[in-house]
Amino acid sequence: MHTTPITAALLRGALDIEHTAHGLRPHRLPAWARAQCTDGQLAMAEAQPSGVRLVFRTRATVIELDALRTRTAYVGAPPRPGGVYDLLVDGRLAGQAGATGGNVLVVDMTTGSVETRPGPVGTVRFAGLAEGAKDIEIWLPYNETTELVALRTDAAVEPAPDSGRKVWLHHGSSISHGSDAASPTSTWPARAASLGGVDLINLGLGGSALLDPFTARTMRDTPADLISVKIGINLVNADLMRLRAFAPAVHGFLDTIREGHPATPLLVVSPLLCPIHEDTPGPSAPDFSNLAEGRLRFTAMGDPAERAAGKLTLNIIRDELSRLVTQRAADDPNLHYLDGRSLYGEQDFAELPLPDALHPDAATHRRIGHRFAGLVFNGDGPFAASRPAG
Repeated sequence: MHTTPITAALLRGALDIEHTAHGLRPHRLPAWARAQCTDGQLAMAEAQPSGVRLVFRTRATVIELDALRTRTAYVGAPPRPGGVYDLLVDGRLAGQAGATGGNVLVVDMTTGSVETRPGPVGTVRFAGLAEGAKDIEIWLPYNETTELVALRTDAAVEPAPDSGRKVWLHHGSSISHGSDAASPTSTWPARAASLGGVDLINLGLGGSALLDPFTARTMRDTPADLISVKIGINLVNADLMRLRAFAPAVHGFLDTIREGHPATPLLVVSPLLCPIHEDTPGPSAPDFSNLAEGRLRFTAMGDPAERAAGKLTLNIIRDELSRLVTQRAADDPNLHYLDGRSLYGEQDFAELPLPDALHPDAATHRRIGHRFAGLVFNGDGPFAASRPAG
């Protein structure tokens, strides 16, 4: 077996790499951005490598990846599914596996306490691959922090050639992060990227799409051919701001992105349908009444009457985003708007309701990914020119 050092040359989708005692930890925000926020939710979300993958070319028939995972468990709730590693060979899914061992981050949502229980490094193994040269992608779990320790193969490894595909940079909430998708390549952004023929950088940050200036500056400084931002649900979840602050904050966020990407196609996506917050402000809170039955749901804690005082709801946010993009597009022909309900709306909710009242299930992720590709990458969609010929 050949052991190949894991370096930035083999990674796609990460914006920073941290050297740890075990190996490399991919990050989706650079160190300077992480230093500007002490929020534990963001720290956990950006270190979970949604959209990050090892990419290389090899003739190997056996691949082993040593990794130290850190998964999250919630006191009183059923165990979360373990992270999945997706193996793609020449662009097609060829295998799936999970890591053993690893650390467990135990969160008690009733008290806010967090405990880390350490565990050993595990190994992910893929065998029986076809002989001959091939392009390999190993997509890392979107729901576990991953430290990459060692890569072993039964043939030499070299960096994959440039794919020639355009780069799509996307920012959004936990739904964009991948929450409750079946695997890393079946999150809706990964599915849409595959159908659109583009390379994904996923800045979907669970609970943390909050118009943070450091996120905007990160997007400003990241090379990209296509950019989208999905705005709204986390602002209501967190009850972070009032209507007076919302529009200026969106303007500032987009202004910052435009400093680095003045003419790049830029798509603003409003929230998907989420009935608990369509007309009821946040914050969102877990409903612990069903934990004993192994179910967790969320509820809206606001009062619709509070809209008069400027509290945000999803319908208010959609109206403001539509107005704001229309205003800006008069001077920015590459700025576009997409109503999130065209990706997941009332008819979809009737067929595929949100299991916890906030997050879509695996089937819904697939639907959203196909819808996004059809509306955005195809026909006269704002990213249609990015599709490869043929």
